[in-house]
Amino acid sequence: MTPFQRFWTYQRERFPLFKTVPLLAVFSAASINISALLAGRALPGAGAYAAGFVAVLILFFQMRAADEWKDREIDRLYRPERAIPRGLVRLSTVLLIALALVPVALGAALTVGAGAAWLLLLVWVWLSAMTLEFGVPRWLVAHPLIYLVSHMAIMPLIDLFLTGIEWSGRGGPAPALWLFLALSFVNGCVLEIGRKTWAPEAERDGVESYSKLWGPVRSARVWIGLVAVSAALLAGVGWAAGHFWPLAALAAAGFGAAVWVALRFMQRPDPAGQARIDAAAGLWVLLCYAGAGFVPLLLRGAMP
Repeated sequence: MTPFQRFWTYQRERFPLFKTVPLLAVFSAASINISALLAGRALPGAGAYAAGFVAVLILFFQMRAADEWKDREIDRLYRPERAIPRGLVRLSTVLLIALALVPVALGAALTVGAGAAWLLLLVWVWLSAMTLEFGVPRWLVAHPLIYLVSHMAIMPLIDLFLTGIEWSGRGGPAPALWLFLALSFVNGCVLEIGRKTWAPEAERDGVESYSKLWGPVRSARVWIGLVAVSAALLAGVGWAAGHFWPLAALAAAGFGAAVWVALRFMQRPDPAGQARIDAAAGLWVLLCYAGAGFVPLLLRGAMP
């Protein structure tokens, strides 16, 4: 197998571009849109959207690389089937590619302006601190909720950068932008707990999960509680953007579907239910970004 084939297999397993590219395209475009909508400004040009997409795709790959480094011992001991511990690619190769992409992302941000570049640097500072577990790895592992909050804080920072592509040099952020940043943080928690709420037979020695920490039923309850908070914030973004009822209706429909998924898992916490919660978490976050970033534009007839 050639090095290219090895890395192509790695991305398919650990950073699947077929799924990641469209999701991040929606994520980045929606963030830029909602920044303009909340401020009552016209949408920026296509260059802003391209810069945001390129930078955020690189950021998410760098986050994957950081996770590979943080989890290297756990993967070696308890998940030897993963790409790096089984020898498909070297960890050093993944890390070097992540570092080599820094000037590409920075260049994309600079095409928008220095303000966006500084916000991108802020994301990298936090990502670096996360990768080093803020210098207290054992303490963080012993306090899983603080671990969750400290690591999910990168999501509103990424959205601050993406929205900054729109608002830097154009009058600053809208006063209601905090609602969207809070939505981003809560949705990060929805994703994280959703992907680590497992059936009892799926738990693995040495690998932490929220279902192991709280039990599968309580983990599902926490997950649906976070979806409820996210739904309220989505409705709040709709109110701030002048389209409360459409986004509130969307939030209610999505929340109802999430409750159904969670209840099924709570009644029968099996691998199929685990897969449904994981998928529902991703779909919920996609619904939130697509709803907040595109529904108001469609209603106003402002889509390009």
